[in-house]
Amino acid sequence: MPRSDSTPDLARIHGFKTRDTTVGNPLGPELIGFFKQSVTKRQTKLVKIAECWEVLVPATLNDHCALESLNRGTLTVIVDSSSHLYELKQLLLAGLQDQLLIACKSAGLRKISLKPGRWYDPASESRAPRF
Repeated sequence: MPRSDSTPDLARIHGFKTRDTTVGNPLGPELIGFFKQSVTKRQTKLVKIAECWEVLVPATLNDHCALESLNRGTLTVIVDSSSHLYELKQLLLAGLQDQLLIACKSAGLRKISLKPGRWYDPASESRAPRF
C-alpha cells in the first residue's frame, strides 16, 4: 500500500481517538465547602456522643459495640452478638440511656436504637474493623 493512500485513513482514525476536552470550573473549592458544611458538622456531633459513650458504657460491652450513625436524633448502635445486645439493652433500661441523653443533649441525641450486626471481618482472629 502506498504511503499517500494511508494518510487520509490515518487522519480519519486520529480524529476518532482525539477528543475536544473542555475543562469546566474546578470542583475543589465547592467540595471543601460541602465537606465543611455537611461532613464535619455531623462528625463533631458523633465525636461528642462517642466520648460520652466511651465514658458511660462499661469497657466489656464497649468492645462489642459500634456507633453506626446519628440520623434525626436517633443514634444507631451495632452490637455483635445477641447476648451482648440483651445486656446492653438491660443496661440502657436501667438508667444508662437517660444519662447518655442528658450528657449528649447538645449534640442532638434523642433516642438510642440497638441492632445486631457485625462491623469486623469474621474470618480474622482479631476484631479489627473491616473497611
